[in-house]
Amino acid sequence: MIKRVLCFSNPAYLKLKLQQIVIEIPEVVYGKGVPDNLRQEGVRTIPIEDVGVVILDHKQITITQALMAALLENNCAIITTNDQHLPVGLQLPLDGNHLQNERFREQLDASEPLKKQMWQQTVISKILGQAIVLEGQGIEHKNMLAWAKSVRSGDVENLEGRAAAYYWRNVFHNPNFIRGQEGDPPNNLLNYGYAIVRAMVARALVAAGLLPTLGIHHHNKYNAYCLADDIMEPYRPFVDLLVIDMMKKYEDISQITTEMKRDLLMLPYEDVMIDGKRSPMMIAIQTTANSVYKCFSGEARKIIYPDW
Repeated sequence: MIKRVLCFSNPAYLKLKLQQIVIEIPEVVYGKGVPDNLRQEGVRTIPIEDVGVVILDHKQITITQALMAALLENNCAIITTNDQHLPVGLQLPLDGNHLQNERFREQLDASEPLKKQMWQQTVISKILGQAIVLEGQGIEHKNMLAWAKSVRSGDVENLEGRAAAYYWRNVFHNPNFIRGQEGDPPNNLLNYGYAIVRAMVARALVAAGLLPTLGIHHHNKYNAYCLADDIMEPYRPFVDLLVIDMMKKYEDISQITTEMKRDLLMLPYEDVMIDGKRSPMMIAIQTTANSVYKCFSGEARKIIYPDW
């Protein structure tokens, strides 16, 4: 079942009642002189079981501990943003699968050769996705296809990095573009979109009984989501495609507007071809996460990524 993504960009009071998220708009519910019939319109409810990701994108949002606990118990990811409305925090449940202890052990016992093969598959899929993006822009991409075919176990030649350097110099028709968290637009749109995908991937990995901390390639003692950062790589091109469309749609992308957020929040519902079927991205990511577990358990040797 595909879950909803809720983004709160205005002052709100969020609480729990009968397994429902109760959303109150303070200025409507508690404002002076507001007619009673209008006060009722300032309150709405949403079943917790329908929600997969919650984005808290305003300083004047209050959320109760009871609601936060209930969201996490229902395997919901909670994202918080900073003053620039860019995601800075991610909360996930500690227990997302009843076989978690067994699956943690299988993940911890995974051999280095297995993890290198899994990273090889990940890099190939990512580069192929980037090649498709370039092709859609009418940009030379045969070198990308050649690099994808040449990736070896563990990507010892760092073809991912070589492909990325070429990709970012060309994808926006701006050879001076530098991809980074603090860079010029459209970095802001990319960061927002990637954060949504990262939350979906991390949530799916937890639901599959895996530790999102233990990566197959990324290793950083300050990063709690190394595995999520590994597995999300082939899904980044979907964000890039959306951002390209948004750059054509909006004249000014220096600040992320409500309309832009609305576009980015459609990512979980973006159609993805995976395992020979068309699925919303959120469902596709669950397929990928489950296949990652099967690789760790020995049931499979291949991660199921989008069909490029």
